[in-house]
Amino acid sequence: MSKRNVQIMLTKDVSKVGKLGDLVKVSPGYARNYLMPQGFAVLATPGVIKEVERRKAKERQRLLELRQAAERQRDALTTIGGYIIKKKTGEHNVIFGSVTASEVAELIQARTNQEIDRREITVPDIKTIGTYDVTIKLHSEITATIKLQVVPE
Repeated sequence: MSKRNVQIMLTKDVSKVGKLGDLVKVSPGYARNYLMPQGFAVLATPGVIKEVERRKAKERQRLLELRQAAERQRDALTTIGGYIIKKKTGEHNVIFGSVTASEVAELIQARTNQEIDRREITVPDIKTIGTYDVTIKLHSEITATIKLQVVPE
Protein backbone atom coordinates (compact mmCIF):
# COMPACT_ATOMS: atom_id res chain seq x y z
CA MET A 1 0.00 0.00 0.00
CA SER A 2 1.21 3.47 -0.80
CA LYS A 3 1.30 6.44 1.54
CA ARG A 4 -1.64 8.01 -0.29
CA ASN A 5 -4.35 5.72 1.02
CA VAL A 6 -7.73 7.19 1.88
CA GLN A 7 -9.71 6.43 4.99
CA ILE A 8 -13.25 5.19 4.48
CA MET A 9 -16.05 3.80 6.61
CA LEU A 10 -17.64 0.59 5.37
CA THR A 11 -21.42 0.62 5.07
CA LYS A 12 -21.53 -3.15 4.38
CA ASP A 13 -19.31 -6.13 5.14
CA VAL A 14 -16.60 -6.45 2.48
CA SER A 15 -14.51 -9.63 2.46
CA LYS A 16 -10.79 -9.11 3.08
CA VAL A 17 -11.41 -5.42 3.85
CA GLY A 18 -13.57 -5.23 6.97
CA LYS A 19 -17.01 -5.32 8.53
CA LEU A 20 -19.87 -2.85 8.59
CA GLY A 21 -18.91 0.33 10.45
CA ASP A 22 -15.13 -0.28 10.32
CA LEU A 23 -12.77 2.55 9.48
CA VAL A 24 -10.21 1.25 6.98
CA LYS A 25 -7.54 2.68 4.72
CA VAL A 26 -7.62 1.61 1.08
CA SER A 27 -6.12 2.88 -2.15
CA PRO A 28 -7.92 5.91 -3.62
CA GLY A 29 -8.76 4.05 -6.84
CA TYR A 30 -10.32 1.11 -5.03
CA ALA A 31 -12.45 3.46 -2.92
CA ARG A 32 -13.42 5.79 -5.81
CA ASN A 33 -14.00 3.15 -8.51
CA TYR A 34 -15.46 0.22 -6.60
CA LEU A 35 -16.37 0.63 -2.93
CA MET A 36 -18.14 3.99 -3.09
CA PRO A 37 -20.13 3.47 -6.35
CA GLN A 38 -21.29 0.03 -5.12
CA GLY A 39 -22.49 1.60 -1.86
CA PHE A 40 -19.99 -0.37 0.25
CA ALA A 41 -18.29 2.68 1.77
CA VAL A 42 -18.38 6.41 2.43
CA LEU A 43 -15.46 8.78 2.81
CA ALA A 44 -14.37 9.13 6.44
CA THR A 45 -15.06 12.75 7.34
CA PRO A 46 -14.54 14.05 10.89
CA GLY A 47 -18.29 13.66 11.54
CA VAL A 48 -18.27 10.06 10.31
CA ILE A 49 -15.20 9.26 12.44
CA LYS A 50 -16.89 10.76 15.51
CA GLU A 51 -20.02 8.69 14.84
CA VAL A 52 -17.93 5.48 14.51
CA GLU A 53 -16.17 6.20 17.81
CA ARG A 54 -19.50 6.90 19.53
CA ARG A 55 -20.95 3.64 18.18
CA LYS A 56 -17.88 1.66 19.31
CA ALA A 57 -18.08 3.18 22.81
CA LYS A 58 -21.76 2.24 22.97
CA GLU A 59 -20.93 -1.33 21.87
CA ARG A 60 -18.15 -1.59 24.49
CA GLN A 61 -20.63 -0.47 27.16
CA ARG A 62 -23.20 -3.02 25.97
CA LEU A 63 -20.60 -5.82 26.10
CA LEU A 64 -19.52 -4.73 29.59
CA GLU A 65 -23.14 -4.83 30.77
CA LEU A 66 -23.57 -8.33 29.31
CA ARG A 67 -20.42 -9.48 31.14
CA GLN A 68 -21.60 -7.98 34.44
CA ALA A 69 -25.01 -9.64 34.03
CA ALA A 70 -23.27 -12.99 33.43
CA GLU A 71 -21.17 -12.49 36.58
CA ARG A 72 -24.29 -11.76 38.63
CA GLN A 73 -25.97 -14.85 37.16
CA ARG A 74 -22.89 -16.98 37.98
CA ASP A 75 -22.94 -15.73 41.58
CA ALA A 76 -26.66 -16.47 41.88
CA LEU A 77 -26.27 -19.99 40.49
CA THR A 78 -23.31 -20.91 42.70
CA THR A 79 -24.65 -19.46 45.96
CA ILE A 80 -27.91 -21.38 45.70
CA GLY A 81 -27.03 -24.92 46.71
CA GLY A 82 -29.02 -28.09 46.60
CA TYR A 83 -29.34 -29.01 42.96
CA ILE A 84 -30.76 -32.51 43.32
CA ILE A 85 -31.93 -34.87 40.58
CA LYS A 86 -33.73 -38.10 41.45
CA LYS A 87 -33.06 -41.10 39.20
CA LYS A 88 -34.11 -44.74 39.25
CA THR A 89 -31.22 -46.96 40.31
CA GLY A 90 -30.30 -50.60 39.98
CA GLU A 91 -27.60 -52.68 41.62
CA HIS A 92 -24.54 -50.94 43.08
CA ASN A 93 -26.25 -47.52 42.83
CA VAL A 94 -25.99 -47.50 39.03
CA ILE A 95 -28.63 -45.21 37.53
CA PHE A 96 -30.88 -46.12 34.62
CA GLY A 97 -30.17 -43.84 31.66
CA SER A 98 -28.11 -40.72 32.24
CA VAL A 99 -28.43 -37.13 33.38
CA THR A 100 -28.89 -34.82 30.40
CA ALA A 101 -28.22 -31.11 29.95
CA SER A 102 -31.96 -30.58 29.39
CA GLU A 103 -32.74 -32.08 32.80
CA VAL A 104 -30.16 -29.80 34.43
CA ALA A 105 -31.60 -26.76 32.60
CA GLU A 106 -35.11 -27.65 33.83
CA LEU A 107 -33.79 -28.12 37.37
CA ILE A 108 -32.09 -24.70 37.32
CA GLN A 109 -35.26 -23.12 35.88
CA ALA A 110 -37.39 -24.64 38.65
CA ARG A 111 -34.89 -23.85 41.43
CA THR A 112 -33.70 -20.33 40.50
CA ASN A 113 -36.22 -19.15 37.91
CA GLN A 114 -33.30 -18.45 35.54
CA GLU A 115 -33.46 -19.77 32.01
CA ILE A 116 -30.23 -21.43 30.86
CA ASP A 117 -29.71 -22.72 27.33
CA ARG A 118 -29.12 -26.48 27.51
CA ARG A 119 -26.38 -26.17 24.86
CA GLU A 120 -24.31 -24.09 27.30
CA ILE A 121 -24.42 -26.81 29.99
CA THR A 122 -21.63 -29.41 30.18
CA VAL A 123 -22.68 -32.48 32.17
CA PRO A 124 -20.03 -35.10 33.02
CA ASP A 125 -20.71 -38.75 32.24
CA ILE A 126 -22.94 -39.70 35.18
CA LYS A 127 -23.54 -43.43 35.69
CA THR A 128 -23.92 -43.73 39.50
CA ILE A 129 -25.49 -41.73 42.30
CA GLY A 130 -23.28 -39.08 43.91
CA THR A 131 -22.27 -35.44 43.60
CA TYR A 132 -20.93 -34.07 40.32
CA ASP A 133 -19.60 -30.74 39.04
CA VAL A 134 -21.64 -29.32 36.15
CA THR A 135 -20.24 -26.36 34.20
CA ILE A 136 -22.42 -23.72 32.59
CA LYS A 137 -21.06 -21.27 30.06
CA LEU A 138 -22.78 -17.94 30.74
CA HIS A 139 -20.52 -15.68 28.64
CA SER A 140 -17.47 -16.12 26.45
CA GLU A 141 -15.27 -15.44 29.49
CA ILE A 142 -17.49 -16.56 32.37
CA THR A 143 -18.48 -20.07 33.42
CA ALA A 144 -20.30 -21.23 36.52
CA THR A 145 -19.74 -24.56 38.22
CA ILE A 146 -22.59 -25.99 40.24
CA LYS A 147 -22.72 -29.10 42.41
CA LEU A 148 -25.34 -31.54 41.15
CA GLN A 149 -26.40 -34.30 43.50
CA VAL A 150 -27.85 -37.44 41.92
CA VAL A 151 -29.94 -39.44 44.41
CA PRO A 152 -32.04 -42.61 44.09
CA GLU A 153 -35.80 -42.22 43.60
